[in-house]
Amino acid sequence: AKENLISRRETHLDQLADKLREERVRRVVEPILAGSLVPDSVPWDDVEYVIDLGLIVRNPDGYGVANPIYREVLPREVTAITAMNLQAQVNPAWYIGADGRLEVGKLLAGFQEFYRENAEAWLAGYSYREAGPQLLLQAYLQRVANGGGRIEREYALGRRRTDLLVIWPLGPDLRQKAVIELKVLHKGLEETVRQGLAQTWDYADRSGVDEAHLVVFDRRPERPWSEKIFCRQESFQGRVITVWGM
Repeated sequence: AKENLISRRETHLDQLADKLREERVRRVVEPILAGSLVPDSVPWDDVEYVIDLGLIVRNPDGYGVANPIYREVLPREVTAITAMNLQAQVNPAWYIGADGRLEVGKLLAGFQEFYRENAEAWLAGYSYREAGPQLLLQAYLQRVANGGGRIEREYALGRRRTDLLVIWPLGPDLRQKAVIELKVLHKGLEETVRQGLAQTWDYADRSGVDEAHLVVFDRRPERPWSEKIFCRQESFQGRVITVWGM
């Protein structure tokens, strides 16, 4: 039902998409999409304006996206052109196995290569630059939804992470599920990975998934790509989690 509402582009959803282009809205929504808290420097009038629009609500730990539909609409609308351009370039056969399963590792390896080659050019045009890497990966993964799957999103406010639950149909009563946690490096690589493994395990355990991935974005400009890009497997409380450096 949620996907049907979004795909029909109901009038009020189109109007909200226009609001996302306003600078005062961006100042409030962008940190939430990045998993951060709304900074104290944001004018209170801007926060009240976005609340009145119905985009966000007050939570005990800060502000969050108002409802599950808007959790889908907000990231998809601010990357709509990017997502369309990416879909036009891709044949889905390479990331769907012979058994019909979604090969999430292949998808993330493909994004890793794409991100290394194109990140600067693609992110330069984003108005939502703080959340740019997370939004770019979500636009890249939108092909999953277009292919019949679903992506559920959670924004972990104040923890600089976004949790994605990828759901792929395998039959009438069978679904494949994978967790992809997106995290921005902020305390050094190993400390960020250590925190991320615990958070990824917790989300995967709650979601009952088949596989779990942790993506760490290193946005330090002085770091060479040869050090940012990696893939390794870690074990946390008996679960294998694949860690991707970007």
